[in-house]
Amino acid sequence: MNTQLCICGIEELDYHSARGVTHVLSILDPDWPEPESFWAYEPHHRLTLRFHDAIEREGDLILPTRDAVKAILNFGALINCSSAGKENNLLIHCHAGVSPSTAAAAILLAQTNPDCEETQIFDKLLELRPRAWPNSRMIAFADALLQREGRLVNALGALYARQLRRDPQAQHLLNIGGRRREVTMAAAAEQRLLLQEK
Repeated sequence: MNTQLCICGIEELDYHSARGVTHVLSILDPDWPEPESFWAYEPHHRLTLRFHDAIEREGDLILPTRDAVKAILNFGALINCSSAGKENNLLIHCHAGVSPSTAAAAILLAQTNPDCEETQIFDKLLELRPRAWPNSRMIAFADALLQREGRLVNALGALYARQLRRDPQAQHLLNIGGRRREVTMAAAAEQRLLLQEK
């Protein structure tokens, strides 16, 4: 994939209007209006997906689906096909540039680097977006679709563990925000690491 990749939140979109963006992957809440920032962008290909950043069914939340992840992979394939020797510039955004957008970026990195180890994929993701906390539901769908046999999900747990070591107070917010399962994934990754060190 001959593509520059950038991840951001809605409030950062204006800063990227002059970067020659060729492709945009927008992930928005279902009732969120189209960002006006894109009027200032040069003509580009854009895929918009609409769902909530959630991993558990609750109330009226619309969860990311397998079909949404398939759409991300199809968009990645389109970008690959359109390269033809030229460099593309892909911008992926969600509301804060932390969860669905970083999941989408990890999915595309895994797709375009099939021989790359999963930990390396998430290392690259953290280089692009140091505060990444990818949506685990999206990653689980991608793991199955890309036939990673659970390795992508396991590596995601290790990323969560790294992020919680960096910011332990985030655990409380995740627990009360419906992301307890991701905290459990981090704990399981820490346990695996301890067993390996023995």
